[in-house]
Amino acid sequence: MKNRDTLLLYSLNYSPELTGIGKYNGEMVKWFADKDDSMKVICAAPYYPEWQCHSDYSNKVYQTEQSGNISVTRCPHYIPKSPTTIKRLMHLISFALTSAVPLFFSCWRKPRVLMVVQPTLFCTPLALLFCKLFGIKSLLHVQDFELDAMFGLSMSKSNGQGRLARLAFRVERFILRSFDAVSTISHSMMARAQSKGVDPERIMFFPNWSDTHFVHPGIDGAPLRQEWGVADDEKLVLYAGNIGAKQGLELLLDAAAAMAHNRKIKFFIVGSGAHKEVLENQSRSRGLDNVYFKPLLPWESVPTMLAAADVHLVIQRKGAADAVLPSKLTNILSAGGHAVVTAEPHTELGRIAAKHPGIFSCVDPENLDGFLHGLESELAAASRNGVNPIARRYAETNLNQDAILTRFRSDLELLVGGSIRTTSENG
Repeated sequence: MKNRDTLLLYSLNYSPELTGIGKYNGEMVKWFADKDDSMKVICAAPYYPEWQCHSDYSNKVYQTEQSGNISVTRCPHYIPKSPTTIKRLMHLISFALTSAVPLFFSCWRKPRVLMVVQPTLFCTPLALLFCKLFGIKSLLHVQDFELDAMFGLSMSKSNGQGRLARLAFRVERFILRSFDAVSTISHSMMARAQSKGVDPERIMFFPNWSDTHFVHPGIDGAPLRQEWGVADDEKLVLYAGNIGAKQGLELLLDAAAAMAHNRKIKFFIVGSGAHKEVLENQSRSRGLDNVYFKPLLPWESVPTMLAAADVHLVIQRKGAADAVLPSKLTNILSAGGHAVVTAEPHTELGRIAAKHPGIFSCVDPENLDGFLHGLESELAAASRNGVNPIARRYAETNLNQDAILTRFRSDLELLVGGSIRTTSENG
């Protein structure tokens, strides 16, 4: 795809956020820009996962940035200090309202494709209107079926029942069917999009990736272990990423309590999020001196952190595993890490575990006995061989950044030309 604003990315999250959607958006835009494509981004001020505006930015005013052929407009928006369902909705709506102005000013450069990243659905009506008015191809990229996550995790009092939920899902169905194409990050989420009424011929596979050259097994994690006070004969069990309610990290605290008799096992929770203070208070009140909290590390330190861990934890509550495919797992696999993942057998993660035995231990969510069994199994595997070759091989084959983005760039060419790669061609 050639210059003339190849892609307008319309998303709440963007670089320099270090985790989640913002990280992937930033890496994608940079990759396209390195291929001489002209890129436009409309986003919010960085705030995630800390839920506070980063110090070099403001969420009170519009800010613009220009770096090479990347143009970024950051919009003011409400950031709640302690998110609740209502406050999250206000947060999402505020961005949808303030971002409308720069969105319509973008018509002067008329991008070839407008890519909206979900969440948030609140931006989609204006995005669709913009594309209709100016003859621009529309793409909705689903990182998270937010309504599934909201109602499935009881974040709304209706809990998937009643009039509010039915209305919300009807609106979502209409929106999904209105885009020229819908992309998402896993095969199970592609199937979910189809179940919501999207024509399978308009569904694109665009998985999350890892920089397998940057994150690899040959990195020495010993300096960080030493800094954190973990001896050579001790085991470091690591959760790193967003600390929110949907993760259900109370399970980690339960496991730490159950294994407190083994002084050689230390649990580390690295990251930020709306639920962090709650977990810290619970850990203190339970007297868990084998649980340690650390701040989120800069991206350049992530490979060292991954190498320092003996076992990684990917924890989600019931009902979340198919709605949200955890992005942290891509880098764990790229590092050749041993991992315990909470997911039900029918989910995407459950199917990956069944298809690639040994890639990670997949255990039922919110099941302490199963979680402890998986953790003991992975600790034993880590003692036998430090690197998980099955995980690394999967990452090299399926998660390579260049391969995924090259394919996606080709899919955008097809979309501009009036067709896209079909579901069957996506594999």
